[in-house]
Amino acid sequence: MDKARIGVTGLAVMGRNLARNLARHGHPVAVHNRTAARTKALVEEFGDEGTFLPAETAEQFVASLERPRRLVIMVKAGAPTDAVIDEFAPLLEPGDMIVDGGNANFADTRRRESALRERGLHFVGTGISGGEEGALHGPSIMPGGSAESYAALGPLLEDISAKVDGTPCCTHVGPDGAGHFVKMVHNGIEYADMQLIAESYDLLRHAAGLAPAEIAEVFRTWNTGRLESYLIEITAEVLAHTDASTGKPFVDVVLDQAEQKGTGRWTVQTALDLGVPVGGIAEAVFARAVSGHAPLREAAQHLPGPSRTATAGPGFADAVEKALYASKIVAYAQGFHEIQAGSAEYGWNIDLGAMATIWRGGCIIRAQFLDRIRAAYEADPQTPTLLTDAHFAEALGDAQDAWRDVVATSARLGIPAPGFSTALAYYDSLRADRLPAALTQGQRDYFGAHTYRRVDREGTFHTLWGADRTEVTT
Repeated sequence: MDKARIGVTGLAVMGRNLARNLARHGHPVAVHNRTAARTKALVEEFGDEGTFLPAETAEQFVASLERPRRLVIMVKAGAPTDAVIDEFAPLLEPGDMIVDGGNANFADTRRRESALRERGLHFVGTGISGGEEGALHGPSIMPGGSAESYAALGPLLEDISAKVDGTPCCTHVGPDGAGHFVKMVHNGIEYADMQLIAESYDLLRHAAGLAPAEIAEVFRTWNTGRLESYLIEITAEVLAHTDASTGKPFVDVVLDQAEQKGTGRWTVQTALDLGVPVGGIAEAVFARAVSGHAPLREAAQHLPGPSRTATAGPGFADAVEKALYASKIVAYAQGFHEIQAGSAEYGWNIDLGAMATIWRGGCIIRAQFLDRIRAAYEADPQTPTLLTDAHFAEALGDAQDAWRDVVATSARLGIPAPGFSTALAYYDSLRADRLPAALTQGQRDYFGAHTYRRVDREGTFHTLWGADRTEVTT
């Protein structure tokens, strides 16, 4: 064939595997890389998987694409993405599209989409989750951009995406930056999920006294029930692994400093801008930050703390399972609340149930649990929080005693569990009849004349604290 249906430029692991996935599904795919040797290596090694049209120059690459041209860029976020856009946009014609499959900041995507729209080009910010294996075998795909661009691009993306019960894990998320926004929040939820799992391991090890191999079996058991998920599955594998060079549990030879690439931090920063409380996600981001501050941790090693004698009984693992499930509900509820708020702020009209649907397969947070979230939003698309859904409310009620016991045990033994603690505090804050924010507002009025509202009548008021303390209407 002399024309490709779609093209991929940027052939590092993710780009290469995405191109192979397209070719395996029968789509002739043009391939290009800044370093031509990488393009040649792809064709030589995997050319028998489908039809690849290699190009050495940007001009050759664009010329090999059928109209409307679908050009996927898989390069680092930020300046490298802008550089590739600047290189290829002048070679395209109205109606063509540039698809950014990287982890771009949604604000950059909105800027790029607006600028290219003025030139008659479609810019499609597309979240892709599943790592290198997902890119090859079927990821969860979250494309934004115009409805017109999805009509031409969507069928290809749906074809190569993961499938659950025959349903593609891909849908049009919404205009301009909606796709990358949803992928950002997906990653924030992923941070929270991983933190909660890590805290579960820590509690089972240091409160219940279980060895890593024993904890692996606990996680394998959990993976047969309501916590069934990719993250629980791989956690069991990691905990069961023995380091070949030392004979120690693998988890004991890994430096306890977790790294991050920024999407979790963006989730929290954006939530602050939107005024959305995402404490569970924030604590997960901060937990990674704390782990990486080695000098700070070293300086605090000798601070006094309680005895860590293992005191948890044989039923503690069941209690941790309930605490994990309850805290997981909270983390996802916070993430979906942020998507809901972002959708309202930017006019995206995002279908929350559809987001749960496309996360059921291919992505890192894929889990049985997402079917329940999908059902919750199908029952009430306008539900203010997942916590009030009948199924989840019942689960949270059932978890109450165990959840609180686990948090109390962590505090009593000095085992840090910020994810569990923050999730419980968020839950209690939402269900509280009255919060101490009334005092906070009184303080603000006292030192800054910031005013307050009353519970017994309409209006805004200020107390003359420095004078006779009479109340005036403002």
